[in-house]
Amino acid sequence: MVRERRAARDGRRAREFEAFVAGAGGRLLHAATLLTGEPTGDTEAAERLLTAALARTYARWDRLRGEDPYDHTRRTLAALFAHRGHRYRRPRGGTLARLTPQERLVLVLRLYEGVAEEQTAAALGLPVERVRAICTRAVTAMRSAAARRGTTGTRPSAGTRSSAGTSSSAGTPPSTGAADSRAATGATGPEAETDAGAEAGADAEAGAGAAS
Repeated sequence: MVRERRAARDGRRAREFEAFVAGAGGRLLHAATLLTGEPTGDTEAAERLLTAALARTYARWDRLRGEDPYDHTRRTLAALFAHRGHRYRRPRGGTLARLTPQERLVLVLRLYEGVAEEQTAAALGLPVERVRAICTRAVTAMRSAAARRGTTGTRPSAGTRSSAGTSSSAGTPPSTGAADSRAATGATGPEAETDAGAEAGADAEAGAGAAS
């Protein structure tokens, strides 16, 4: 009888977790890819990082008790990346590859994920002013790089706009293989997300208020 109850509980937890990954896995993988600085089509390191974060979320699933599993996984992902950031210093050709690991982490939390300055600072153990300065520096670097590409690249024809990037990865960590409804209704691609975030970030930097 005890064994049957345990099996039923484990089955329920597995189904709930699979449903969570199906809905959020793609967006989390997208965030992990921005963190590792990999191009969209080569996300091996991001998948390993996300799988480790998801494993920790699954281990605590029954103890979340109403806590948003997405927020928990995002915090775990950020903590793992902060601890392993030295592994991702070498440029890999991704959208944020030109930034330092710390700059990528702040930019992804603040602008891609929309985490408030105070929460970002608390998660990273940094003063709010430091988070703001890092975000400003990262956005400036991305805008400078975009300006250089615009100067040296092929100009789009009149009345058109060049593509902002590829669509968001709809994949999930290798162990799940589930589609991502959250990403399908939200993200439009790493560069598009970063460009949109840069515009929002300019107001946050200048106003020193940011989102709460």
